[in-house]
Amino acid sequence: MKILVSALFALLTIQLATQAGAQQSLRKFELQANSPEFWDLIARDAKLDQVATGCGFPEGPVWDSAGFLYVSDETLNKIFRVYVSDGRKEEVIALGDPDGNTYDRQGRLIDCASVLRAIIAVSQDGKYKLLADKFEGKKFNSPNDVILGPDGALYFTDPTLDLPQGQKQEIPFQGVYRLDEHGNVRLLTKDLTQPNGLAFSPDGKKFYVDNSEQRNIRVYEVARDGSLSKGHIFGDERGEKNDGVPDGIKVDVQGTLFVTGPKGIWVWDAKGKHLGTIVLPEQPANLTWGGQDFKTLYITATTSVYRLETRTHGFVPK
Repeated sequence: MKILVSALFALLTIQLATQAGAQQSLRKFELQANSPEFWDLIARDAKLDQVATGCGFPEGPVWDSAGFLYVSDETLNKIFRVYVSDGRKEEVIALGDPDGNTYDRQGRLIDCASVLRAIIAVSQDGKYKLLADKFEGKKFNSPNDVILGPDGALYFTDPTLDLPQGQKQEIPFQGVYRLDEHGNVRLLTKDLTQPNGLAFSPDGKKFYVDNSEQRNIRVYEVARDGSLSKGHIFGDERGEKNDGVPDGIKVDVQGTLFVTGPKGIWVWDAKGKHLGTIVLPEQPANLTWGGQDFKTLYITATTSVYRLETRTHGFVPK
């Protein structure tokens, strides 16, 4: 009996220690400034609000002026409307591993559908239209993030990060592509080993893309036809193994970059200076601007959606 009681006590101790460790793994919200300019963007007393929680793995937030976000849940395999007033969720569509989202110039919700290995347009009634799933006759790997370019085309990354298990990689590289309104797909670069989040500067002359595997951000010059040139490393986001990697990117109207990375959101000025880091309780994957004046950052992170008011205005392509 003593042996049994001792074993049960040991098991209970392990369980309590595991629970405590899980609780401690949640970091505290913190604003870490590397430069005084950081405080021009975020107030020292800024508060982080949890909009919703209990998600599987939320990604690809997109703001709607009706007061909700479109949010992909890669674990639950659905896209939801998440209402920012009360965290209520409404299912939009059930879809295998949806990822990054944006709007096109028609106002349609555009999604990177990883299991379909395609870029799709999602309608309000929960149906979708396939826009592109191949390059030169070969299936994409697993489209990850997508944005609207200044020329009205869609730009997206195609790493192998979510290549469906058991399926073959047909394209022998991980590319960044341009998809025009006629369905034409053009390869822009295959410089990156695992391209992820992407963004244009407000003037459309620079193009940024994360390389999650190399933990850096690359920047390119953009020609009128969307071609990229003079690519080089804009900034490195180094951290410990489990601290997170560069993922989603958003810019403000001044060209400041807000990039998810180790422990939170790294803030960079347009010249590549790391101004500071917004440390979050959960590891963020992506973010978007929202609110009436686009001064609010909405952030998807591990199991939750967060909100942070800023002092700047987000740049939103139209």
